[in-house]
Amino acid sequence: MAIIAFIGLGNMGGPMAGNLRKAGHEVRAFDLSQVSKDAAAELGVGIAGSAREAVAEAEIVVTMLPAGKHVLAVWADILPEIRPGTLLIDSSTIDVDSARKAHAMAGERGCLSLDAPVSGGVGGAKGATLTFMVGGSEEAFALGQPVLARMGRRTVHCGAAGNGQAAKICNNMILGISMIGVSEAFVLAEKLGLSHQSLFDVASTSSGQCWSLNTYCPVPGPVPTSPANNDYKAGFASALMLKDLKLSQEAAQAAGASTPLGAAAAQLYGIHNAWGEGGADFSAIIHLLRGRPEV
Repeated sequence: MAIIAFIGLGNMGGPMAGNLRKAGHEVRAFDLSQVSKDAAAELGVGIAGSAREAVAEAEIVVTMLPAGKHVLAVWADILPEIRPGTLLIDSSTIDVDSARKAHAMAGERGCLSLDAPVSGGVGGAKGATLTFMVGGSEEAFALGQPVLARMGRRTVHCGAAGNGQAAKICNNMILGISMIGVSEAFVLAEKLGLSHQSLFDVASTSSGQCWSLNTYCPVPGPVPTSPANNDYKAGFASALMLKDLKLSQEAAQAAGASTPLGAAAAQLYGIHNAWGEGGADFSAIIHLLRGRPEV
């Protein structure tokens, strides 16, 4: 089993580090938050005094951080302490340009690297059922895949450096757009006197079916496990959806891609967050479309 350093022990990173420890790896971790460090320690994760201390003897380093600027700053800090040949895996969701800069930094140190953002939310992190979208060389992927498999159910190699992030933001742009479309349909159905269950029974078995409807229905009732049945408590917060939609639009602008629905979705989620529901599940966008915050 490997010695693994894990930097970033938030709602996602903490359980992921815990699953690596459960799998038998020696995990040495660090976070700026004492609360996060205490929670990870309860999962058996070893807590280091600093990020540099965590990586000093590591064979593999995993980072799970809020944004590209944090990833680049942490990698710049820890790379002098890392032995050449070490594998660095960043599982944050960040912009493609920052991901590729991080790969270049690792290469200059003689290290292998992967960008490996995740899908599956906090529940997937806790249950080790995440999907990893991975960018990097074949050599790095072959080395990292067994470790990622301890934290998730599916690992997809999407190609060269930065392609994991590209896949993540494209996927979440689809998700944001589709949730708005499903929510609009339920709002219209309400106005027309059609019950939630009737619309679900038709659309979920015909051409309107999609994950946002069949698995994550934005109204209470039809899908008992959806956040709508738990006061829209976040599985995936609206603030995080807005972050990913902004990343998709930055990438679209840089690449010269036309994404009018992605742009509209980013605008609507921006209003939803400003409206005060950034901490609610992203399916709570239906409240904005109804024009009122109550269910």
